[in-house]
Amino acid sequence: MEGEVNNFAMVWIAVLASLCYCHTVAKFIPKGAARFLAILPISIIFTLLPLNLTTMHLGATSSFFIAWLANFKILLFAFDKGPLYSNTPIPLSLFVPLACLPVKIYDHSGNEFKETPSHQVPGKQNKSLLNYGIKIYVLGFLMNMYVYKDIFHKNFILVLYSIHMYLGLELLLAMFGALARMIMQVELEPQFNEPYLATSLQDFWGKRWNLMVSKILKPTVFEPTRSISTSLVGRRWATFVGVLATFFVSGLMHELVFYTYGRQKTRGEVMCFFLIHGVTVCIEIGLKKAVNGRFRLPEMVTGPLTIMYLVVTSFCLFFPPFLRGNADVKVCTEFLAFVEFVWKGRLVGPNNMSCSSIL
Repeated sequence: MEGEVNNFAMVWIAVLASLCYCHTVAKFIPKGAARFLAILPISIIFTLLPLNLTTMHLGATSSFFIAWLANFKILLFAFDKGPLYSNTPIPLSLFVPLACLPVKIYDHSGNEFKETPSHQVPGKQNKSLLNYGIKIYVLGFLMNMYVYKDIFHKNFILVLYSIHMYLGLELLLAMFGALARMIMQVELEPQFNEPYLATSLQDFWGKRWNLMVSKILKPTVFEPTRSISTSLVGRRWATFVGVLATFFVSGLMHELVFYTYGRQKTRGEVMCFFLIHGVTVCIEIGLKKAVNGRFRLPEMVTGPLTIMYLVVTSFCLFFPPFLRGNADVKVCTEFLAFVEFVWKGRLVGPNNMSCSSIL
């Protein structure tokens, strides 16, 4: 465990140094191909750095933050686009957390960076405290239910894992969002929007689930692909090409995150999961354009159908590689090792912890 912590520190020191370089490069090299070539080595470094980590909490999280989000942000920055670019230059003290944390500054007018004093940040954050409190309670309740894992059907356990994954990811991103808000004193865009209330796959992936990912994939993948495809297949079909390309890249990055903590050769299941959803979203878009508002199923029907489709495809394609990498056991043992360190000051490796009473 000590080696993992040391590697974690070295990885993030390298990340901070690299972001300082990117921030400085923009002052001397204009946007475009020249700046892209100057930043490209950093992009490669960001892709490889998380592979020095193997734990679920440190490795998978760092892979998501660095190899995916930060990587895409700096590539957009090379062309004066994305969350790192502003008409008013962003200072280094804000550039770094904005680049390496899963946050995006709320854009009120145009593309101008403005600091927002903490007392002026909208009160909707206060409402979220109750929301997050309920989710923390539900997550704790789920952890207690794992004690009775042997008496439940395996599919019910997968349902619990699905809820656990959603709550864990939202709370993790909310924690880093709160940290970023405290450091930067700015208003940030929401990271999740109650995905269980989705009424369609478009609604789920585009407006509710892990919004930082959808907001970074749109300018890096969807818009360029649609623009290039328009001249080849026309505007109508270019949208579908852009959607499929977006889900393909999402699947590719998920495969990388899974490999970071599991170190297992991919079987392509996660990629298939996202490609299937990409095709389904394209069908949704096509049907909506075909009926042109003349017919619409009630949300009380489309909502449950959407969640059911997500659950079934997740059970078949998303969770098998997740569980083959022993992600459930790793989450538990790493959490117990963290508790051991906090309460007793002992740095114990997750391999020395047992979750037999829980999992």
